[in-house]
Amino acid sequence: MTDTLASTETVTETLADRLAAVWEDFEARLARVPVLARLDDGTATIDDYRRLLFNLRQQVVDGSLWISRAASNFDIPHFELRAAAIKHAEEEHRDYLMIERDYVAVGGTLAELRAGRKNLGSEALSGYMFHYADQPNPVGLMGAMFIIEGLGARRAAAWAARYQELLGLADSQVHFMRYHEQADAAHTGDLEAILTSGIVDESAADEIVRCAEVVARLYALQLEELDN
Repeated sequence: MTDTLASTETVTETLADRLAAVWEDFEARLARVPVLARLDDGTATIDDYRRLLFNLRQQVVDGSLWISRAASNFDIPHFELRAAAIKHAEEEHRDYLMIERDYVAVGGTLAELRAGRKNLGSEALSGYMFHYADQPNPVGLMGAMFIIEGLGARRAAAWAARYQELLGLADSQVHFMRYHEQADAAHTGDLEAILTSGIVDESAADEIVRCAEVVARLYALQLEELDN
C-alpha cells in the first residue's frame, strides 16, 4: 500500500513538472506569433483584433462537439472523466456566440463571420481533437484541456486589457476574452483536481503530456495561420 501510494505521488509530481515544461515551450511559441507580438509591442490594430476573433470563432464552434464526443467514449470505470466532460461541454457550447457579439461590436458582420472557414492551423487542431476524442477512454485529452483552458485562464484577460489600452475598446467589445479568465480558471481548477486525485497512472500521464505537446503546437499554428 505504501509503495503504491508513493508511486502515485511520484507520477503526479512528475506529471506536473512535465506539463509545466510543455507550457513553457508553448509560451515561447506564442511570443513569436505575429498577431501577438504586435499586441505586445503596441502596434496592434483593430483589424488584428477582428482577424483574431474571426479565426478563433471557427475553432471554438467545434469545442463543445469534440468534448461531447470524448464524453461518449469514456466507459463506466472512467465515469468521473465522462461526467466532467459532459459538464464542460454544456458550459462551453454557447461560447462562440460571445465571439460573434464581440466581432459585430468592432465593425464586423455576422454574415462574413459565419461564412468563414477554419484556417490551416484550426483545421489541423480540430481534426486532431476529433480524432483523439473518438478513441476509447481518451484520457490524454486532459493534456489538451491543460493547454486550451490554461490559455484562457492565464492570458485572455491580459490580451483583452492590452487591446482595450491600445484601441480604446469597451468591456462589451472584449467580452469573450474577459469571460474566459474566470470561466477557464474554474475549469483549470477542476482539471487540477483530477490530475492530482491519484487516478492518473504512468501510461495515462504519458498520453496527457503527449496530447498537451501536440495541442500546444497546433494552437500556436492556428494563431500563426490567420486567414490562410
